Amino acid sequence: MTTESNLDETLRDRGNKYGSFRGNASTTQGMYAIALTGENTRALTSCHKEAIHMILHKISRIMNGDPDHVDSWLDIAGYAQIMIKEIESRAKPKRIDTSKIGPNGETT
Repeated sequence: MTTESNLDETLRDRGNKYGSFRGNASTTQGMYAIALTGENTRALTSCHKEAIHMILHKISRIMNGDPDHVDSWLDIAGYAQIMIKEIESRAKPKRIDTSKIGPNGETT
């Protein structure tokens, strides 16, 4: 099998699972344009924006292709989990009020 026929087969398989490139591009970009009109858009980091973009991209694949393709749903959960970890890694640790801890470690 030649490289070209492997590529054609891959593209055909992807089209069956995810829909056409043109359809996905239109749907993803349309949803992303709407998302960027949100009142809090300026507060988003590049990580927030990319996670949102990738989740919308996966939603687009579901809307244009096979809605029962489990990997698309898992990808959405994966990008959400990546963003949760990113947020948690930036969280400031809570300060413990040591004035309320007794000599034996009990709280008062």
